[in-house]
Amino acid sequence: MDSNAALQASKPEQEIESECVNEEINSTKASKHKKRKSKKKPEHAVVPAEPTSTGAADTMVNALIPNLQGVDASSILQAIERLTLQKKNSKRSGVPKEHKFWNTQPVVQLHQEPTDYGPLEVKTVDEIRKEPYAMPAGFIWAPVDVSDDAQILEVYTLLTENYVEDDDNMFRFDYSVPFLRWALTPPNFNPDLHVGVRNAKNGKLMGFITGIPVKMRVYEEIVEMVEINFLCVHKKLRSKRLAPVLIKEVTRRVNLTGVFQAVYTAGVLLPKPFAECRYWHRSLDPKKLIEIGFSRLKPKTTLTRTIKDYRLPPDPLSPGFREMVESDVPQVQRLLENYLPISKIYPMLDVVEAGHWLLPTEGVVNSYVIQKVGSDEITDFCSFYHLPSTVIGNDKHNRLNAAYSFYNVVTSVEWVDLMRDALIMAKKMGMDVFNALDVMENSRFLEELKFGIGDGHLRYYLYNWQCPKVEAKDVGLVLL
Repeated sequence: MDSNAALQASKPEQEIESECVNEEINSTKASKHKKRKSKKKPEHAVVPAEPTSTGAADTMVNALIPNLQGVDASSILQAIERLTLQKKNSKRSGVPKEHKFWNTQPVVQLHQEPTDYGPLEVKTVDEIRKEPYAMPAGFIWAPVDVSDDAQILEVYTLLTENYVEDDDNMFRFDYSVPFLRWALTPPNFNPDLHVGVRNAKNGKLMGFITGIPVKMRVYEEIVEMVEINFLCVHKKLRSKRLAPVLIKEVTRRVNLTGVFQAVYTAGVLLPKPFAECRYWHRSLDPKKLIEIGFSRLKPKTTLTRTIKDYRLPPDPLSPGFREMVESDVPQVQRLLENYLPISKIYPMLDVVEAGHWLLPTEGVVNSYVIQKVGSDEITDFCSFYHLPSTVIGNDKHNRLNAAYSFYNVVTSVEWVDLMRDALIMAKKMGMDVFNALDVMENSRFLEELKFGIGDGHLRYYLYNWQCPKVEAKDVGLVLL
């Protein structure tokens, strides 16, 4: 990051100017929403999206027309449906006409293929402007104290009404207040990086962006960074160009702390992801998922058969499987510390940080360990966090309860056995779907446990840092 711009990520707006990063910095998070072959196709992240190009799909349409003579109507309809879907997926992927904003930033450009790692530019704190960026008339910078009940409720309301939504307007993320506090207050967080914009007249919160500290191992280097997330501007103000100013301002504040790198995720294609991952979805309540349009019955399959196919045992099967408690934190941290180096990029969490992120918090995060029978030794653990969505316009259901795989380590059991127990626990607490990225060793259990691959990609980005491309299996980082 430099003094001119900031960045996911998490998980992350289509109407915003092309030189911006999508306010749905987690627009990829919308792909968290649905399975491939769902009735409609929404998408899942830290940056504003740019205009998309549909030229390729239009060219295909033109090429197809001369070949339609003699083809039956159903084939024509199928061809049109395929082209429409490709056009829609092109929009989702964020294939841009140009990158006016990102082409000026210290990020790897799309035509580049880094073979080394390190910063793209070097600055000092003395070079960073000390004054906040000017706001458009009628708006002011305002600190957001997430420990204050009234202010965190304002953040919740802004995000719930204006944040990530799928392309078909069927689902909208519904981060809970406890989740937001958990996500924004890790050890050593800086309240000055919870950046708000208010209406100067009535004080209403109209924009928000955040950064939290993280120490990352990227190949051979240990780098102090921030994770950028929750970039959001009120829908009515997206012509006011607030998002670019928010990005520049959080960058300025981060730089003043002596940090010049950042990590984020996005569903859109920007210059340039160092990794591309996919979400996979495991039905826990297939009947409800079908009723809300998240998924649909496979051809020649009944609902009864589908429910039976996704049935799970009533209780965990692994001996010694139990909920994680505070006294487990040192052992769990060591398991994670020993496991994550299989990846080429991962966070370096100390005991305090591991406790913050992994100790169970109701409605926010759940973690479980396997304790060796007859011993105090913790041999394995799994975790998932809660990110529900509002179901829009459905007469029967108004909420999709989703669990997301977080960090997991196996040393004494099979991956399938540990994660089956995680699915069972998620089902017992009322989750409708369990989502997991194909990062780390997750591919060891996805297909066998009947996960289905989702729409789109979750792309990982670094700001002011280059490194060679990282395969999904070598990503050891899960951003909220």
